Amino acid sequence: MTIRDLVGVIRTRWRLIAACVLIVIGATAASTLMATPVYEATARVYLSTVKPTDDKSPGGTYAITQKDLNTYVAILGSPAVQDPLRERLGLAPGTGIDITGTVSELTNVLDLQARSSDPQRAADIANTAGPVLAEAAKKFSPLLANNNQLVEAEAITPALAPGEPISPNVKQNLALALLAGLVIGVGVALLRHVADTKVRGDDDIRKLSDRPILATIPFVKGTDGPVLSLVDDPHTHHAEAIRRLRTNILFVDVTTQGHSFVITSSNPGEGKTTTTVNLAIAMADAGSKVLLIDGDLRNPSVAKTMGLEGSAGLTTVLLGRAEPADVIQVWRDTTLHVLPAGQIPPNPSELLGSEAMSQLFQKLAQEFDYILIDSPPINPVIDAVLLNQLTHGLIMVVASERTRRRELESALRSLQTVEVPVAGFALNLATGANSATYRYGTYGYGQTAAVHGSRAARTSRRTERRRAARTR
Repeated sequence: MTIRDLVGVIRTRWRLIAACVLIVIGATAASTLMATPVYEATARVYLSTVKPTDDKSPGGTYAITQKDLNTYVAILGSPAVQDPLRERLGLAPGTGIDITGTVSELTNVLDLQARSSDPQRAADIANTAGPVLAEAAKKFSPLLANNNQLVEAEAITPALAPGEPISPNVKQNLALALLAGLVIGVGVALLRHVADTKVRGDDDIRKLSDRPILATIPFVKGTDGPVLSLVDDPHTHHAEAIRRLRTNILFVDVTTQGHSFVITSSNPGEGKTTTTVNLAIAMADAGSKVLLIDGDLRNPSVAKTMGLEGSAGLTTVLLGRAEPADVIQVWRDTTLHVLPAGQIPPNPSELLGSEAMSQLFQKLAQEFDYILIDSPPINPVIDAVLLNQLTHGLIMVVASERTRRRELESALRSLQTVEVPVAGFALNLATGANSATYRYGTYGYGQTAAVHGSRAARTSRRTERRRAARTR
């Protein structure tokens, strides 16, 4: 993975990363607030040996060595020190006392560190530990006992009650929590990215194909039936995306000069029929004479989507039981004509690949400016490949967050095997950052948008009329 890929993952899944950071910081803050504070106080004492005042015996004084000091530090946690220390402080028997020591390397100076949840008690423990340790020292030094010498502890720096606890360290804990949250968040985002097999946006399609993405069509919420945005609400983002698809297909048509396209997808449920119907409406709205053919003879849905009668149609004509003019229906008061699928045959592939289908299509191509064919998905059946032999371009609809990358890759591999090029892609059902709502976020769709849309439509109609006239 490159740095660019990592940045892309972070930008795409920043909400997940932010959630991990907030969770870790929240948990750390809660545990920090619930933790018992610990205060530390330090007393510095000087240890020396003296003879008792009533001892008149001659002899030198034994000097405390580094070995003795280390011994005194080692017994700080023993009952010989802890019990008298508790007694002097008035603590109950068995009460734990946290006291440690640090020995100076060059002198007989000893630093005593005491920790407690009460700052004053920590100071009292550190100040009392020196004299108590001096009293117990004789028990652990035979030379002191033989010389009848005592150990005195002189306070050099008495311990004071600390103002702030040493634990928990709020600033340090929160800083570490922020760092840990970022690491965990980025790690989870990368795992999700690796485990995510669905097509999320344009980049996922570009990794599989170099063909252009003709439009990004947003997901429309709160709709139970088919979304015919160019009829129901022509100024929505969905309608504008369909117009963009129409315009870009016209550029594709310039290179093919065929004026006919098959619309398909890798698998069912990706919105190819709704996209095809809306695209046909948009082309007719621009003034072209358009024919929409339902080429899905296995699961036809164009007639149902458009509210038309679908019992007679393409299969009726191919069987010789009717002429095309008898079953082609004009949709409302437009230049859009619809040829439903008709009855479902037992051999759809054979019908679509027959000579009768080829002759019918050639005849229809002379009567209409544009022909769009709604085709079955590629992965389940081969029908789209057969229909592509009649048309001059294949448009693949890909459903955002629904189509899996391996399914799209399999469909593209199938097309490549039979040398069928993809003219372009339409990313459908896009949400969030992939939605056209965001792509057009700086563009107003009020009255100004309506005026802009009508002007663009009039310009497009004039252009397409001239092109159709030259073709005829």
